[in-house]
Amino acid sequence: MATVSTVPGVPQLTVGFDLDMTLIDSRPGIKAAYDRLSAETGVFIDSELAVTRLGPPLDEELAHWFPAGRIPEILDRYRELYPDYAIEPTPALPGARESVDAVRAAGGRAVVVTAKHEPNAKLHLAHLGIEAEVRGWLWAEAKAEALLEYGASVYVGDHTGDVRGARTAGALSVAVATGPCDAAELRAAGADVVLDSLTQFPGWFASYAPADV
Repeated sequence: MATVSTVPGVPQLTVGFDLDMTLIDSRPGIKAAYDRLSAETGVFIDSELAVTRLGPPLDEELAHWFPAGRIPEILDRYRELYPDYAIEPTPALPGARESVDAVRAAGGRAVVVTAKHEPNAKLHLAHLGIEAEVRGWLWAEAKAEALLEYGASVYVGDHTGDVRGARTAGALSVAVATGPCDAAELRAAGADVVLDSLTQFPGWFASYAPADV
């Protein structure tokens, strides 16, 4: 059972969530953005392969398809294309809204900490009606920067990089097997809790969180 201080000025219970393949199934939208980028540049991108390894920063994926000298230019163009091609096709994953709502209903705060370009992450949440604060451009251990800033005691993600970020911040690592890493990989990386999906999160959180925070 978590404990939350009632001393004025001490932060409320804060739960961090990853975005891609944790809260949203961004594969259809990212595939569409990659396909458009490929058409514009004339450079082949295997978008079906690319969306099987979401999690790390975008420049790492683009390096599979473009020479290093072009990456900054291509990053900028991809991010320009993204709102028109990737937001509308991207659904919330099952249990995503309910999980964020469970944190808020308990008096807690939900924060999305993601490697994604922050303005585009905010567009996804606004489009899907998910209310949470957002910190972007952070991957793996670097996610601890935001988790510590917000005082997050739990971080929920789908990738071993998310587990590393949670552990670096001293937060409880809750992993969901909805992304590129299966349950065994997540456990081996050190996840404290492994769920099949966020549909199981509200029930787990009810046993973790105080009745009144």
